[in-house]
Amino acid sequence: MLIQMVRPRRKQVLLDINTQREFLLADGHDCIRNHRRVLTHIRRMMAWARIHEIPIISTCQVHTNGNGNGNGDSNGNQGVKKVPYTLLSNRISFVPDSTTDLPRDLLRHYRQIIFHKRCLDPFDEPRIDRLLTEVKAGEFILIGTTTEGEIQAAALGLLHRHRHVTVVLDAIGSHDLHEAQMALRKIEAKGARLVETRKIAGISHLRMVGACPCECCQRWSARADTYAHQRS
Repeated sequence: MLIQMVRPRRKQVLLDINTQREFLLADGHDCIRNHRRVLTHIRRMMAWARIHEIPIISTCQVHTNGNGNGNGDSNGNQGVKKVPYTLLSNRISFVPDSTTDLPRDLLRHYRQIIFHKRCLDPFDEPRIDRLLTEVKAGEFILIGTTTEGEIQAAALGLLHRHRHVTVVLDAIGSHDLHEAQMALRKIEAKGARLVETRKIAGISHLRMVGACPCECCQRWSARADTYAHQRS
């Protein structure tokens, strides 16, 4: 057993699902809808987790070769790299494999645990399944992509294990709005709590995160800079 992986006073864990360049930046090959808004709230949630020392468990989707093993994209391909502000300095990363081996007291020694995975459902990866099943936490807070895919699978898997699940609506992204709405209804019906970022992290004046180079995001960034300059 992974004894006392989260200290008793820590009741929450932030589950950061696939916050990768390929899904969240406009030049990514599989960018979600409304990526600028989602990026802003993901950054806000990550900042909240840092300030309050909330443990972060992250997943990162990798492509596989013909044998079903990760092909190394996590090291070489820009698309599977995480957006910079979703990374903490004190972190450990695991490649996808079929073992359940994990160090003891993992979340006592690291603020962020990153799992690279080969499949949509994180519970299909033995290490992720073990950690999410055994970690002592009162609530899992979900952010990332995609609502109709990995978010739904992670939420339902946790609920099946009788965990309290909160999904941050404005910090999750989707490709198909209809499928995403169906997924959220299903998750809520199973017992998950659906909230917006301000419910957890409060209100912020943050408008632009500066991570995406697309024309729309840069235009909004310029407007925000102008507004800030006028107020100063």
